[in-house]
Amino acid sequence: MSELSHVDESGDVRMVDVGGKPLSRRRAVARAEVRMSPATAQRLRELPKGDALATAQLAGIMAAKRTSELIPLCHPLPLTHVSVELEVADDAVEIVAAAETTAQTGVEMEALTAASVAALTVYDMAKAIDKGMVVAEVRLVEKTKDPV
Repeated sequence: MSELSHVDESGDVRMVDVGGKPLSRRRAVARAEVRMSPATAQRLRELPKGDALATAQLAGIMAAKRTSELIPLCHPLPLTHVSVELEVADDAVEIVAAAETTAQTGVEMEALTAASVAALTVYDMAKAIDKGMVVAEVRLVEKTKDPV
């Protein structure tokens, strides 16, 4: 059990103590995609600014800021930057979310949460016209840690 950072030797869940760790500049990038019909992707591409993609972008940023409220054992972090970029491909919306902080623990969960919530928002906004959409490939693609 001790190999899992949020499980102690007796098998109980715990919040990791990062109090003794030095501050580091940390960055994480996550990706997600929403697969859909080409017709749905075309409709999303044709929407004006302030549309479903802008809404999903804001939802992802807001979600990153609230990660510790959503995932019980995550530390609340002072995020210094969050970006969420969405691109409509032929049959999907591709999402790249990045989160940055100077802290004692990483921002992977914030980046993954941002990508996930942005994908769920796209799904929510297009579900009326495409019942076959799939949220897929949510994954961490980069994680860095540099001394302060």
